Amino acid sequence: MKIREALPADEAAIAALTAAAFAPMKFSDGTEAGIPAALRAAGDLTLSLVACEGEEVIANVIFSPVRFASDTPDWYALGPVSVTPTLQRRGIGRGLIGEGLRQLRAMGAAGCVLTGNPAVYGSSGFVETGLMRDGETPSRNILSQRFKGPEPFGEITFHPAFYG
Repeated sequence: MKIREALPADEAAIAALTAAAFAPMKFSDGTEAGIPAALRAAGDLTLSLVACEGEEVIANVIFSPVRFASDTPDWYALGPVSVTPTLQRRGIGRGLIGEGLRQLRAMGAAGCVLTGNPAVYGSSGFVETGLMRDGETPSRNILSQRFKGPEPFGEITFHPAFYG
């Protein structure tokens, strides 16, 4: 498996992969597949990495700017993370996340936030602080990883692409 930066030519494969990865998820609203392309079109796709077996894209993770009510700068949202359904639970997503976080740190990011399952993202170093809110999302599902500077607090504003 090779990890590399996603290319514009990967867009269709990423959309198909994301749709397939989220289709069986009870929490999915079916809009996840459009998020990467919408972020790229808006110029707000900070980092998109793919995992490949040969030439086939088997996984993708993206990071985009996020804002907080506390006006804490240089934070990024993680997601969606998509892995080919038959290859899930093998550490591919965790590897992509780890590489993405490494690159964000190298870019000077202050931290990363996501909404998701603590049992899944805790192994990548994400924790609940109880300081952040995202609408009706339970606080246990708002996870972050601070690299430097103050911990943000208050309402999170993700890119509009995340809101369907």
